[in-house]
Amino acid sequence: MTIFSKIIAGEIPSYKIAESDKFIAFLDIMPLRRGHTLVVPKIEVDKLFDVPDDYLSELLVFAKPVAKAIEKSFDCNRCGLSVIGIEVPHAHVHLIPLNDASDVNFLQPKLTLAPEEMKAVQELIVSNL
Repeated sequence: MTIFSKIIAGEIPSYKIAESDKFIAFLDIMPLRRGHTLVVPKIEVDKLFDVPDDYLSELLVFAKPVAKAIEKSFDCNRCGLSVIGIEVPHAHVHLIPLNDASDVNFLQPKLTLAPEEMKAVQELIVSNL
C-alpha cells in the first residue's frame, strides 16, 4: 500500500483540496512553490500511462478546477502540470503555480512550510474552487 493509498484511506492526514469517487487532490508536503498540489487516482497504479483509460481521460477534467483555483490563489502566470512519478509508486500529477520554467525544477530545494502555513494555503485554494 503506497503512502497515497494510505492518504486516500484516511490513515494518514493530508491537506485535501478536492475529492471525487475516482480522484483526490491534496497539497504536496514538500512543495516546490506554495500551492503545489498532487492529483491522484484512487486506484493504486504505479505509472500514469498504465492507469485505465476512463481514469486517465477524467483526470484532467478533475484537475482543471483545482488548477484554476491555484491560479486565482497565487501570483503566477499559470498553473503548470508535471508528471514525474519517481518518489511514490502511485500514478499522480503535480499542479504547480508557475512564473517561469525554473519553478517546476524538481532538483531545486523544496519549501518547508509550518502546519499553519499549509492550512492557510489549503483554505485559500479551497475558497477559490
